[in-house]
Amino acid sequence: MPWPSRKRDKGAAADKKEPDAKIAKTEEEAQDKEEEEKTTKPPAGSSKSGWKNWKKTKEPDAGGEESKITYCHWLLKSEPESRLEKGVDVKFSIDDLKAQPNQTTFWDGVRNYQARNFLRAMKLGQQAFFYHSNCKEPGIVGIVKIVKEAYPDHTQFDQKDPHYDSTSRKENPKWSMVDVQFVRMTKRFIPLSEIKSHHLAHKADGGPLKDMMLFTRQRLSIQPLTQEEFDFVLSLEEEKPH
Repeated sequence: MPWPSRKRDKGAAADKKEPDAKIAKTEEEAQDKEEEEKTTKPPAGSSKSGWKNWKKTKEPDAGGEESKITYCHWLLKSEPESRLEKGVDVKFSIDDLKAQPNQTTFWDGVRNYQARNFLRAMKLGQQAFFYHSNCKEPGIVGIVKIVKEAYPDHTQFDQKDPHYDSTSRKENPKWSMVDVQFVRMTKRFIPLSEIKSHHLAHKADGGPLKDMMLFTRQRLSIQPLTQEEFDFVLSLEEEKPH
């Protein structure tokens, strides 16, 4: 039996432990107003050394002419702790995904237009980070892959669902979802605070996380990643926790 709607943009709550930029409770607000993150510097050398070491492992850039950003990976936020929304528990952790038949489920409940468009841009086989949000310590816990490209989200038509949309029509659905499948857990939990320390350092030295959407569009629960961003964050699982 499918889980109730639990992955969503509308009503997305804040990552409680994010120190400098709280995520607003509704992602619609993100379309109107962006909070500036405070530029608190990370501990000296805590990120730059990692960035330099990571650069050494990469192949030299052949062309060096890429000006257009290409997104080929994703970050998907979901809440691992119980929270009722219109009487429905929206909790859905990576362990809940692993417990699904074939470790696969639909990623429903997205009610933000930009996030919806990101869903519609996802391609079969692309990988995404599974990110635990709105919890004691938010961060990346695993990797999933897209196993079915965008199709209409059935919860928009279900009046009992907390993400029911009375303005959406079956002949022209507003909202989409994709199917995702568990790939693996990351070798260790990668906390938001650690990713942020790299982001702040990379803003200064031009590293791959300098424009990471996790910090430039914090409120979105569906976020694209470039290959460089994905590779760098993934490399952190090999390092000792800070």
